[in-house]
Amino acid sequence: MTTHFAGQGKSFRKLTTSRGSNQSGVRAHNERLVLSTIRSNGPLAKAEIARVTGLSIQTSAVIVRSLEQEGLLKRGEPVRGRIGQPSVPMGLAPDGAFFFGLKIGRRSADIVLLNFIGDVLESAHLVYDYPRLDDMLAFVLPAVARMRATVPQDRLAGLGIAIPFRIWDWARIAGAPDGQMDEWRARDIRAELEASLGLPVYLQNDASAACGAELAFGKGERPQDFLHFFIGYFIGGGLVIDNRLYTGRSGNAAALGSLPIAHTDGGYRQLADTASLWLLERALAEAGKSTESLWGKPDGWAIDAAIMEAWIEETCSSLAIAIVAACSVVDVGTVLIDGWLPGDIRAEIVRRTAAYLSEIDAPGIEKPELREGTIGPNGRSLGAASLPLSDRYLVDLNAVLVAG
Repeated sequence: MTTHFAGQGKSFRKLTTSRGSNQSGVRAHNERLVLSTIRSNGPLAKAEIARVTGLSIQTSAVIVRSLEQEGLLKRGEPVRGRIGQPSVPMGLAPDGAFFFGLKIGRRSADIVLLNFIGDVLESAHLVYDYPRLDDMLAFVLPAVARMRATVPQDRLAGLGIAIPFRIWDWARIAGAPDGQMDEWRARDIRAELEASLGLPVYLQNDASAACGAELAFGKGERPQDFLHFFIGYFIGGGLVIDNRLYTGRSGNAAALGSLPIAHTDGGYRQLADTASLWLLERALAEAGKSTESLWGKPDGWAIDAAIMEAWIEETCSSLAIAIVAACSVVDVGTVLIDGWLPGDIRAEIVRRTAAYLSEIDAPGIEKPELREGTIGPNGRSLGAASLPLSDRYLVDLNAVLVAG
């Protein structure tokens, strides 16, 4: 169910969509449809599954029975109504499948093991001065070996990678010596990991992956269309239209970090140069403060309040301008802001960005609602893990055609 395409100097797995029907030749597609429907709606009785998917009751019942036998669905507690037999909701089986997600960032890497319902079962974290490919393999391979030993091997669906495209272009800002990150241009980490692990491996831009995590694992009511900002070492973005992640021709659509922002000196800078964590790192270093806590888990940050305040101000004012610029091109009603941030800092950034946005005169543009993202610091690694999940078990519910 994958196609391959070349781009950005590497090879990728690109997800495809499926369509439902009652014909036996595409039963696998309908199985995906049922799994996707339950993932989106929660546990459902067989009759509800048939109603929501548009499949016939008989077809739906056969598929549910098969998925239960395969260990992908499990029965819930019977729900008794006023008349007739009690209905039995069918939900996803947590141990139905397992997925690895790898985030490769400019200062740190994370790998997680998720079960079928998105729980993080195991994780590992690595901090470095800049990413070296061989060091990354030395981190990933033993971590995967340790984690995979804890789950049934036949239930492992694959590993997804979230990585900045053209990561070598950021070598100077990341502080890497000249030429030290060129190996990322010449080698294909996806292919190397796939050969070493014997598992399907998928790759996506890190900011798009963080946005995709909202689609796969987001909490609460989610808008059909939204822009997604993820504040990491560099800020990045993602775009969802009609509940679908739009990645564009080269897989790098909604590269919001590249938006030009007017500066007080009359010139322009990219959003990545005015609203990214590397600026906070630099401010700490210039003040003689340790930057170590910045790349550990965000709940352990210990940052001088004055430095944090100055960074938040510049970040929020730049974000407001970027949001107006983006919404003049893409008409969305909601913007989600997330990142490698403590929860209270994320909340303050959303609040203050909304205040700046309200002050901008933008005739002809309907300003969007600003919300906090629901995934948090693990957005990129969870989004990476959603790649094998989507490719193996899900369909695009907006692209489904069913015959009842």
